[in-house]
Amino acid sequence: MASTTPIDVPPPAPPVKGPSGTSTGRAGDKIFSGLSKGSGILLLVVMAAIAGFLTYRAVIAISKDEGNFLTTFDWNPSANPPVFGIAVLLVGTIVSSIIAMVIAVPVAVGIALFISHYAPRKLAAPLAYVVDLLAAVPSIVYGIWGALFLVPYLDGLNLWLDHYFAWTYVFDQTQPGVARNMLTVGILLAIMILPIVTSVSREVFLQVPKMNEEAALALGATRWEVIRLSVLPFGRSGVISASMLGLGRALGETIAVATVLSPSYLISLHVLDPGGGTFAQNIVAKFDEANELGRDALIASGLVLFILTLLVNGAARLIIARRKEYSGANA
Repeated sequence: MASTTPIDVPPPAPPVKGPSGTSTGRAGDKIFSGLSKGSGILLLVVMAAIAGFLTYRAVIAISKDEGNFLTTFDWNPSANPPVFGIAVLLVGTIVSSIIAMVIAVPVAVGIALFISHYAPRKLAAPLAYVVDLLAAVPSIVYGIWGALFLVPYLDGLNLWLDHYFAWTYVFDQTQPGVARNMLTVGILLAIMILPIVTSVSREVFLQVPKMNEEAALALGATRWEVIRLSVLPFGRSGVISASMLGLGRALGETIAVATVLSPSYLISLHVLDPGGGTFAQNIVAKFDEANELGRDALIASGLVLFILTLLVNGAARLIIARRKEYSGANA
């Protein structure tokens, strides 16, 4: 009988400790962990520095304002005494962003669903590339296109809306003229944020587990039922996140809005009437000609826009966290 020699079995490796704050014993893991933490801390420091700078300059401006900063319609920080407020800018920013979101989000979700679940692969890839390419178009190009093409061709749409939907008050055109109004701004912003919302939504829809879709098809569901029961519940959190990214651009857009809007310091919910204004448009239009107090006043309005953006993103995160069905776990 052949003799067998015992085989030396190496002792088991010590367990690798996870990212609970203890060392993993590997230099690469330590470096990566340190860089990750440092990046997060650096981001918080930058945000705090921006908020501190805006707050400091805003306090200087508001302390010299003879009007109510929140309710005054005028913007005249160079007057004696200076009087300025953000009432018109706040309403204009919110109205134009709402119009953009109402138009862009449904269209973007439809395009994302078409690319991810309906279009043939030979068509889906080029179409996705074109959509992604639109996100790289500079704002000034959109602004020039809006001023030279969109504004003239929206006159007919304004007249049609005024004729058939003036009873809604919103589409009642009391000052007929060139279509340099909030509706034009909203449509232009919708076109600008469409690629962002579409790209993120498309990637989320492509992550839907195939077994969920196949199970629904095996039960006799139609393509639309598969999307309604499997794809949309799984992708809701992604669509909300994509919408917030688009809303962030809509809130802070400057050059394109300044190119197509005729600003005025009157609040009107008639979106077809010329006038209105937004925070970003007012800053880019007034900054060069403003004196020191005027620039501080513009920075104060920028602080309000900064806070508004943070509140919008915080509300979106709160919605996703509190609604379990948005997490995709039940898809």
